[in-house]
Amino acid sequence: MQAGYHFWNFSVPGAPDTIPSVLINAARVAEQGGFSQFTVMDHWFQMERVAPASEPMLEAYTTLGFLAAATERMRIGPLVTGVTYRYPGLLAKTVTTLDVLSSGRAMLGIGAAWYEREHHALGVPYPAISERFERLEEALQIALQMWSDDDGPYEGRHYALAETLNSPQPIQRPHPPIMIGGKGERKTLRIAAQYAQIVNLTSSEPDEVAHLLDVLRGHCDRLGTDYDAIEKTVIASGADPFAPEFLGRMERLARLGITQVVLGNRPEDPAGAVERLAEEVLPRLAKL
Repeated sequence: MQAGYHFWNFSVPGAPDTIPSVLINAARVAEQGGFSQFTVMDHWFQMERVAPASEPMLEAYTTLGFLAAATERMRIGPLVTGVTYRYPGLLAKTVTTLDVLSSGRAMLGIGAAWYEREHHALGVPYPAISERFERLEEALQIALQMWSDDDGPYEGRHYALAETLNSPQPIQRPHPPIMIGGKGERKTLRIAAQYAQIVNLTSSEPDEVAHLLDVLRGHCDRLGTDYDAIEKTVIASGADPFAPEFLGRMERLARLGITQVVLGNRPEDPAGAVERLAEEVLPRLAKL
């Protein structure tokens, strides 16, 4: 099993002045230590369920471009972009740019969006959940068309593009991998089955993961897509990776087909936390 590192908390000592150096050090230590992926949140405000909304938060793709210049091997991307945050054509162009500048290491992590406060605060429309899922599916269709040889128009219910010209095309072919994050059984996992190369389940509890993977497989069977071709990952929110029971849980997940666990940063000393994870946890995960 591999590990990804999710830098979600920018409330580091000395912020904001220290954020660039702390972020770079954490990313470099993560890459040297064997992490396969480095992600950041795509939010404008910190999540209220973990810290005050006024805590520091950086725009995701600017941050990822900064990280692209400081790393060489890790996959980089958002975990995950809200579909409401950017027009889909511009989002596809942004991810393409990141892929080119990172020499083919970008991914598009995307979901239906959920943080209502930040939308209203910054004047971004926040439609009903049903419409957000419709927009998510159209955004994926637009991105796939822009990453293809078809540069013609796109007509959807919510988006209309006169041209889908995208030059240059991404380094990764046929396109950067698409990650769908979440665990909604009816819509999220159906969209993952239809469009994604990676699914990130927002649970690391083995019984729940087993059920969600069964649901994903059922969607794949109905759609005629390849369940085995989808990379299956989890985010271990709130889990202590140094606790004795953590490895046992990961072992159960590995038997279910999970190939990567995403671990979160510790803002008091991100680079130090990464280094300890690389020394104590990653070698054990690699044996699973």
